[in-house]
Amino acid sequence: MTKQQNHVVRELFDKVILPVYAPAQFIPVKGSGSRVWDQNGEEYIDFAGGIAVNALGHCHPHLVKALQEQSEKLWHVSNVFTNEPALKLAQRLVDNTFADRVFFANSGAEANEAALKLARHYAIENFNPYKTKIISFTHSFHGRTFFTVSVGGQAKYSDGFGPKPADIVHVPFNNLDAVKAVIDDHTCAVILEPVQGEGGLTSATPEFLVGVRQLCKQFNALLIFDEVQCGMGRTGSLFTYQQYGVIPDILTSAKALGGGFPISAMLTTEAIASVMYPGVHGTTYGGNPLACAVGCEAFDIINSSEVLNGIQIKRKLFIELLEKINQQFAIFSEYRGKGLLLGAQLTEPYQGRASEFLNMATEYKVMLLNAGSSVLRFTPSLVITEEEIIQGMERFAKAVAKIVINK
Repeated sequence: MTKQQNHVVRELFDKVILPVYAPAQFIPVKGSGSRVWDQNGEEYIDFAGGIAVNALGHCHPHLVKALQEQSEKLWHVSNVFTNEPALKLAQRLVDNTFADRVFFANSGAEANEAALKLARHYAIENFNPYKTKIISFTHSFHGRTFFTVSVGGQAKYSDGFGPKPADIVHVPFNNLDAVKAVIDDHTCAVILEPVQGEGGLTSATPEFLVGVRQLCKQFNALLIFDEVQCGMGRTGSLFTYQQYGVIPDILTSAKALGGGFPISAMLTTEAIASVMYPGVHGTTYGGNPLACAVGCEAFDIINSSEVLNGIQIKRKLFIELLEKINQQFAIFSEYRGKGLLLGAQLTEPYQGRASEFLNMATEYKVMLLNAGSSVLRFTPSLVITEEEIIQGMERFAKAVAKIVINK
């Protein structure tokens, strides 16, 4: 009892948490919709959405109800048994995508780990033990496990941990010739984000995705779409691949899938899934009844015309208000991403200063993100109101003014 503290302060983080994060100086304690309150009762407008996780805002009543009801029924049974919420959510995913089979895990990294293992196993079982090459792209991000962080195209995250998994090649994004130069009969998979999240919110061109799909077919390689961040309504369709008309062999989902409750999924076809068998892969918590019950509710709300049709309208409003700020301060050179996965590229005088804008924004009670050091990222709730967007952007404008005036 002597170690317990009635009042938790931000300084405690620096004493007891592994120093791999640098969180803001305030501590959020309550959220409702797109508003958050800290320990002092100060209100913030949330344009970060838990890094595209809180797709329905904080404490959505339907999600709260689903969690409360399931919490009184069944919490956990492991993969030794199945459960109703997991089967219901899997059926929703199968019914609304290209997929026939679903594997549940807990995070985007785990879903991508499963996808990469499946791709290699499929190639080895169907072709030969040397068909293991994975092609990925610079500035990509696929998770923090050692395998996924090595597949990701940002060395700053993967260096410093010893020898990396072999047979992984990185080439420039949206460069089909670069893919042609490295793909061959030893390639088992090409993995990409239709919209790169952490890498600066670069969208794949239609020509690039079509070309990669054709190359994968030519060389019997699987095409993996990482839609951990850009999926589940974020860009205006249930999954972003549906806007391109290019169907992957494997798709990964997480973040918004649980509306804030940890859950992820890997989706694939019957033919590819058929190489797996009991014991070849697994997870203790994947398909947890609590997570899947919340996931079912989140899925039904997100996959509605009311929510999906409103995303481009909200994006347009964000850009109009950002451009109003830009006309006064000239800090943005372009707007990137799709839907409410929105990036604002900083102009030359402000290159490398994205974190400065984030920190100043919190002083004016608005929460946002960066995507690299020179892109501001907005991933708010998909159901954020027009009033909340306007009010949050008014606060952000004051933060921008403070930086520009004091430069």
